Amino acid sequence: MHSVTAARTLAGHNDGMRSPWSTAVQEWLSHDPDPASAAELAGCDDDELADRFAQPLTFGTAGLRGPLRAGPNGMNLAVVMRATWAVARVLADRSLAGSPVVVGYDARHRSAEFGRAAAEVFAAQGFSVMLMPCAVPTPAVAFAVRNTGAVAGVQITASHNPPQDNGYKVYFAGGLQIASPTDRDIERVIASAPPADEIARVPVEPSGAEVLRAYVERAATVRRGAGTARIALTPMHGVGGEFALDALALAGFDDVHVVESQFAPDPDFPTVAFPNPEESGASDRLTALAAEVGAALAIALDPDADRCAIGVPTPDGWRMLSGDETGWLLGDYLLSGRDCRDAVVASTVVSSRMLAAIAAEHGARHVETLTGFKWLARADDGLDATLVYAYEEAIGHCVDPDAVRDKDGISAAVLAADLVVALGNRGVTVLDALDELARRHGVHSTTAVTRRVGSPREAAQLMERLRKTPPREVAGFAVTVEDLAPRTDALVFSGGDDTTTVRVVIRPSGTEPKLKCYIEIRCPGDLAPARDRAARVQDAVAAAVRDWA
Repeated sequence: MHSVTAARTLAGHNDGMRSPWSTAVQEWLSHDPDPASAAELAGCDDDELADRFAQPLTFGTAGLRGPLRAGPNGMNLAVVMRATWAVARVLADRSLAGSPVVVGYDARHRSAEFGRAAAEVFAAQGFSVMLMPCAVPTPAVAFAVRNTGAVAGVQITASHNPPQDNGYKVYFAGGLQIASPTDRDIERVIASAPPADEIARVPVEPSGAEVLRAYVERAATVRRGAGTARIALTPMHGVGGEFALDALALAGFDDVHVVESQFAPDPDFPTVAFPNPEESGASDRLTALAAEVGAALAIALDPDADRCAIGVPTPDGWRMLSGDETGWLLGDYLLSGRDCRDAVVASTVVSSRMLAAIAAEHGARHVETLTGFKWLARADDGLDATLVYAYEEAIGHCVDPDAVRDKDGISAAVLAADLVVALGNRGVTVLDALDELARRHGVHSTTAVTRRVGSPREAAQLMERLRKTPPREVAGFAVTVEDLAPRTDALVFSGGDDTTTVRVVIRPSGTEPKLKCYIEIRCPGDLAPARDRAARVQDAVAAAVRDWA
């Protein structure tokens, strides 16, 4: 449909009724560089138009992220171009005009198109642009920014979101995710950016093959030992498959079996309900393959390969570890056998407390940050010590901060494989290693309760209700509440007795319409009774928390 005809339809000329959004839609269509937008918007009712035009897409935990759709509150060509123009202007205002920038993209719908547009806008603004030659893992862009000394990087990705979404992730110097006030600065400039059809673009030739090779080679170097193990791997229809195979091979792991039905990038993610290794059932094909081939380790990457989940054999079949369990194991492994006086490890406020105990045992510093790697990557700021490891419970692990100051599923996969071999050389399994940690630091049992909501507004209303009338007890344990506002929108409930510690953190998701409740129960003592008590208390706390929302 021609844009004029579409605008008239939206204005209600066909039936004598005028849409309250007709002026905004007409203005958008008059500048939208995407010819498909007119027909798309013509098919929207007023409720849908209100969702698309009432407010623009804003920077959240990981930059811009939202559904692929026309309008200011969606991911589309116009939004990408205006956001890039704003990033370029903020860099120029900081006397960085003309500096090198990196642009990458994953294999989602329209990612390559958006990545090319971003690169061309930067080039038109006078920046020297490295546009990746193919779809790449998100941590490869973070590495490239740090490795080349670029002043910024943009990755087009929505990570593990559903197939209808995409996003725009921004790094500044050092390959660190932007944090406040930079994100707010960019948003303010977006508000005054020219219409998309008035933003210049200059063609850019793809490059960066050598940097990608350096990224893979560096990921392989996180290995500390020798030997091999059979591995099962899935990239979950994302971009990490070939990169992970290459890094593992360089590290000495050449016996890797892949889930063929999930290996090639596919933006529709046809074999999983949600392309997220944390989701129930998402790793079923991986664990089935691991059992079939007799693997020692199963590795699942999310679609942009910045997160890594691992699975291990148990007497009752294969089990995927939680992000916290993997965090304990990798943190303890990295701190073992080194002088830790100048070492920092970090985890977030919604992650388990065990890493703090592990750090204290090794003589390292532990830093607790707000949620997200934009904070974890800065955990050693102002300290006379250096970050050596950071993780968040959502299967994000930064195992080589000198190279990638963000979560990186590829290097985490290499280190996890190395750990399994090192344990095997001692005659120890991963489950044995988890038992050892529980004996030293108490049983830590973690789970999460998720409440899906219709909108961020609904999540905010639920949080406000909890602030006004916070629970004073949970599952029979008296609790106190700590409000982390204004630093972040989260409430921490803590309590317990001599045998049990209870902790619940509740916050809205920064990337999806969810309210998340993170539960941790700690019980010291002999493993069997401690685990039994922790499981019973955890179930009771989870049931209580579900009633809060």
